Amino acid sequence: MKHILALDQGTSSSRSIVFDERGGLVAMAQRELRQIFPQPGWVEHDPEEIWTSQLETAREALSKAGISAREVAAIAIANQRETTLVWNRHSGRPIHNAIVWQDRRGEPLCAQWRAQGLVDTVRRSTGLVIDSYFSASKIRWLLDHVSGAHIGAAHGDLAFGTVDSWLLWKLTGGRVHATDVSNAARTMLFDIRHNVWDHELQKLLHVPDSLLPRVHPSSHVFGECDAAWFGAPIPIAGVAGDQQAALFGQACFEPGMAKNTYGTGCFMLMHGGARFRESANGLVTTAAAQATATPEFALEGSVFIGGAVVQWLRDGLHAIDSSAQVQALAESVPDSGGVVFVPAFAGLGAPYWKPEARGAILGLTRGSTQGHIARAALESIAFQSAALLQAMVRDTGPVRELRVDGGASINDLLMQFQADLLGIPVVRPRVAETTALGAAYLAGLAVGVWPDREALAALWRAERRFEPGTSREQAAARMAAWEHAVRQVVA
Repeated sequence: MKHILALDQGTSSSRSIVFDERGGLVAMAQRELRQIFPQPGWVEHDPEEIWTSQLETAREALSKAGISAREVAAIAIANQRETTLVWNRHSGRPIHNAIVWQDRRGEPLCAQWRAQGLVDTVRRSTGLVIDSYFSASKIRWLLDHVSGAHIGAAHGDLAFGTVDSWLLWKLTGGRVHATDVSNAARTMLFDIRHNVWDHELQKLLHVPDSLLPRVHPSSHVFGECDAAWFGAPIPIAGVAGDQQAALFGQACFEPGMAKNTYGTGCFMLMHGGARFRESANGLVTTAAAQATATPEFALEGSVFIGGAVVQWLRDGLHAIDSSAQVQALAESVPDSGGVVFVPAFAGLGAPYWKPEARGAILGLTRGSTQGHIARAALESIAFQSAALLQAMVRDTGPVRELRVDGGASINDLLMQFQADLLGIPVVRPRVAETTALGAAYLAGLAVGVWPDREALAALWRAERRFEPGTSREQAAARMAAWEHAVRQVVA
């Protein structure tokens, strides 16, 4: 039996999962990742904690699986995207904490770029809107605010990377400074039509060549990890940003197939095939995970606060002791009682793109309880995701079903409400860890564990289908109430 060790480095935790050649989950280990909030709107991670937590979980997963490194065909990496690290090439030490994708400190710089008329230039090349969500403004902030960073970058002493690049660097002992197309596509510096760094954008945004990693297909042997980490060298053969990895893990290989991942944020991707298509409805075009050097695209919408709203109920409002309690609290009331929760803690992402928006709970009465707020919080995840799918449908036409994954997808109340809003089946797969599984599939293709995508598609199985249970008129009325609430926080 061949095995793949998948490293799933996310915003809230680091996980490692061992999969077998049937795509089955053999063993898993997880560590929560500390969130650092230096000031409002800023979010950071400790790069060394990212590395040590990922290494510890990988060793634990192998131990639980009862296998040695010599029984692992390849290592795969799926990672939180856009999160930005810069480190010294010689010492290997980061020059600053990692700036997380949710962080908004780059917004003034993005506003400046928009005012300079760069919106169309950026979109034509990268498929993205100008927003501090992406890595470019984070890179510039580090170069502008960390002492000596300008000089270090000019001398070629510094390396930039998203989390995948940082893990590749650490696993290979500094021998490999690389990334894959799906992560490069999230920097706002990468020409996704031709799979190359855009030198014109680098010049306009003042990001030097010397910082940037080499870019490879997502299914590619990037290098070997040092034998010291697991007892033997293992090829690192699959790398993808978590959302593109999940699209691949959900076997959404054909144009028009869509998935939604319910994590800290929510991320909906629809496979777009080999055609670059710009959205007319507030979505971005991005690179899909690529098994070859041929470009493949996806339409994407990103919700900044998805499952994180449940964390806020726990840590901010203290309405629950653990995230698992939210469904019971929400089910303590028959509906939200007219309460609408817009969790714009970090602005609103697609399709609104309103960085100035802030969160609000609307429709409160004397009869409102924590149960109503909890139900409205869960519903906010579905409302934001429904707005994304509606935008995709306007761009591309009808969608037959939505495949779902991520931590909050286990919440039956949320999944049923999602199906009711969308009017199409919401399908949860048998293997819920599709982000890690997608990265494992990419690695397995590179080293011959699986022959092709057809073999992977045959492994996908549904665990449950949630069919719509309300009329389209009721769903439209609910969406209208949501859009009215959104207008209150962006006015």
